[in-house]
Amino acid sequence: MHNGVAQAHPISTALPRAFRVEAGALAARLLAHPFMQRCADGTVSMAQLRRFLVQQGKYSAHFTRYLCALISNLAEAEDVLRLASNLAEELGYGEHGGVPHSRLYAQMLRGFGLSLDDEPTGPQTQGLIDTMLMLCRQPGGLAGLGALCLGAEAVVPAVYSRVIDGFTSQGVDSDGLAFFSIHVECDDDHAQTMFEMVDRLCSESPVNRSKVLNGAEIAVNARLRFFDALAGEQH
Repeated sequence: MHNGVAQAHPISTALPRAFRVEAGALAARLLAHPFMQRCADGTVSMAQLRRFLVQQGKYSAHFTRYLCALISNLAEAEDVLRLASNLAEELGYGEHGGVPHSRLYAQMLRGFGLSLDDEPTGPQTQGLIDTMLMLCRQPGGLAGLGALCLGAEAVVPAVYSRVIDGFTSQGVDSDGLAFFSIHVECDDDHAQTMFEMVDRLCSESPVNRSKVLNGAEIAVNARLRFFDALAGEQH
């Protein structure tokens, strides 16, 4: 809780300097949404937070599909190999092994007595899923990189920090929020790989930069509509 003042969270220093301003602006737009504001000032309800857990889980369950769609549209073989390695890590089969992120999320849901199978996918959530898949399927991979890198991975620490604030205001112990804490506190190899790819591709052409930023903008707009459903807002 921040005494009614919405505090910003820093953008990952892993993000190339050239994109930190853009990523910061995108994060600020998300944090200004009423749902995020309510998380910040402690007026969010537990019902809204539980809806977030379910609908975010529905969206996140498709992450490997977003990544596969993006991989299939990359032009450079080396980029394909790097993201394929990330995909393996995401599934728990990478060089370092580990628990898949989907399993960590499922464990968190169980701690709240929730199951994705018991809840319908909201229309705005489906819209976010469809938007991400559409962007990741665009030829050349630039729109997909914008969506997944700047429109998702780069803003995760800010969004998840604010969600943690909301749960804390409701008396939820931080131990039950480990999934969110991990993504706020630790540099993510997946994000780092995409950050580096975006930096290289955008340095090659102003057109590439425009395509990446457009993809990020579309993804963030879809995320804002996703928040609308949680907060009961209509644009």
